[in-house]
Amino acid sequence: MLYRTMFLSDIHLGTRGCRADLLVPFLRSHEASTIYLVGDIFDGWAISRRGWHWPQTHNNVVQTLLDKARRGTRVVFIPGNHDEVMRNYLGTHFGGIEVMQSADFNGINGKRYLVTHGDQFDAVVMNAKWLAHFGDAAYDFLLWLNPKINRLRSFWGGRYWSLSKWAKQQVKTAVNFIGQYEDVLADEARRGGYDGVICGHIHHANIRQIKGIAYINTGDWVESCTAIVEHPTGEIELIDWEERAAETVQRKPWRKRSKELAELDS
Repeated sequence: MLYRTMFLSDIHLGTRGCRADLLVPFLRSHEASTIYLVGDIFDGWAISRRGWHWPQTHNNVVQTLLDKARRGTRVVFIPGNHDEVMRNYLGTHFGGIEVMQSADFNGINGKRYLVTHGDQFDAVVMNAKWLAHFGDAAYDFLLWLNPKINRLRSFWGGRYWSLSKWAKQQVKTAVNFIGQYEDVLADEARRGGYDGVICGHIHHANIRQIKGIAYINTGDWVESCTAIVEHPTGEIELIDWEERAAETVQRKPWRKRSKELAELDS
């Protein structure tokens, strides 16, 4: 598929939870004139805490993005809190990839959007970083447990299920935080004279209107494997690639389906 613009965030390369196995085929089958990498592309927190985890699939993600940049795709990298070290290199280029603090995006629909990772609007990250790191460690434990659960589910053909995503949906505090975060980002866009905001950070993909402001969250490639794309017609769409991949596997014979689901969880 060919799009005018593509937005990806929260890939978390360098962690075991990164779904690079799904991201690589997505990148290879989807082209765009401009790609915005909206923060937490690699996970410096996890690398510093647990050491280097960088399988070939993670290399393939980086190589695919660099190949796109070499072939003329504009690639803009807006660092987040997990790859905040890249904020020391704002205004520079790495292999044709631009590093920026934030960006203005002008859609074909005539609307202007603020593109930002969003961590600077998260009070925990800004004011209690130790608590953010503690929460990140707990989140890592859920990601460690998740493949083991899904291996069991694959034996009877169950589709991929995200334990961490389910846990967040059950905890009222987390649900309230997501709503507050969305409101704060929409307010920031309104103050800046934007028509909308495109962000990441909270691993909760969404497109909705908040008091006349378009709130667009790209989601992640750990829990849900989602991306935001702008079609040449101007339509902005949320793509759930994990769901599409599961539907493709579901249509295949059950023995092959179980094998492929197990491979997705490995």
